[in-house]
Amino acid sequence: MKFLAIPLSLFALLSSFIGFSQTPLAALNNDLLEQTIIRSTGESKIHKMLHAAVKAADLEETLASDGPFTVFAPSDKAFKKMSANKIEALLKPENKRALQSFVTYHIVAGNLTASEILRAMCRGKGAASFTTIQGNELLATMDGLDIILTDCFGNSARITSADSSQSNGVIHVIDSVILPNQFSLP
Repeated sequence: MKFLAIPLSLFALLSSFIGFSQTPLAALNNDLLEQTIIRSTGESKIHKMLHAAVKAADLEETLASDGPFTVFAPSDKAFKKMSANKIEALLKPENKRALQSFVTYHIVAGNLTASEILRAMCRGKGAASFTTIQGNELLATMDGLDIILTDCFGNSARITSADSSQSNGVIHVIDSVILPNQFSLP
């Protein structure tokens, strides 16, 4: 019976994510068929820093393409947890490769809705690993009703808003930045 407890509890949470997407990004879903990930982050009031990072990393074309992509999008509040000096250094042209690594570590190929992440965690008995387009993995687990992403260094981010569907994927807002393996800030 214990064997079924984690998968059954995760499965029960699947239905709770139906109303989870009523967030600041939900208003951007009106033009779903025309709205790409890059356009949504550009129009979002909570993703100014992420959009600036995507532009500085020359990844706009990628996030405007067909995809599909799943973006774990740090909010501006999440970026404020980093020092201003580190953010400024990261956005410098000479650090473009590090910035590209940073941004692509927040993206997974495919269209992973919250329910698909939860199903993967059910199959993984409470945990699921996803490979980012940067090449390293993120671990998804649960904390109460929340999906938690953990990076290679043990830093974690909570999905605060899930399933903002776009024409080329889905955006999940997270409350912290996550860092790729072999990524160091100046």
